[in-house]
Amino acid sequence: MTVFHFFNCAILTFGPHAVYYSATPLSEYDTLGTSIKAAVVYLATALVKLICLATFLKVSESDSFDPYQEFLKALIGFIDVAGLYFALTQLTHRNISQNHKFQAVGLGWAFADSVLHRLAPLWVGARGLEFTWDYILQGLEANANLVLSISLAALGSLMWLRKNKPKTLIPIIYLSAMIVATMPSITSYLRRGLGWHFPKVVGFELFTSLVMAFISWQLFAACQRPSV
Repeated sequence: MTVFHFFNCAILTFGPHAVYYSATPLSEYDTLGTSIKAAVVYLATALVKLICLATFLKVSESDSFDPYQEFLKALIGFIDVAGLYFALTQLTHRNISQNHKFQAVGLGWAFADSVLHRLAPLWVGARGLEFTWDYILQGLEANANLVLSISLAALGSLMWLRKNKPKTLIPIIYLSAMIVATMPSITSYLRRGLGWHFPKVVGFELFTSLVMAFISWQLFAACQRPSV
């Protein structure tokens, strides 16, 4: 039963990444190499973030919300944006369209995040003798992170690769990207500052990811329309 629970949680956590790759044109255009490169960039970015967190943040003895510490975390979190910029603009990609490029980068980014932050806890905890909903919720959280990563990659693609975008949409694009990039700080505030329980936070992440995906899709579609 414990192994069955582990495989269920693992499929819920990592399965959507494989489904997204195989069910979209990404598999037809063989963008796996782009996703792998993006995953490697994510791991390097995570290492830089870890060094910065260890250098500039003090170890808190309590789990209470510290505005100054969370502000520093939010600033350090923008290293992800720098890494995403590198993955989108500096890496050599195959001859694929901008539409497929940001999806492949976002997919690789989200998969590396899930492996780095959820694989070990899943392996250790989901095989325990006592059933818990925590790892199912972690799987749902990974799904929300997948949607948010692809949304951020789409917004980054509009910011850095799309030159002829409507000027009226530029503030909305940057504001949406900032909201997605600061989601870890927002959820940390909900959990520590407002005392939200994990299921409620995951529900918020799922809802927000769908909203930001819709906004990103609308912005991307608007920027692809020919200007008149």
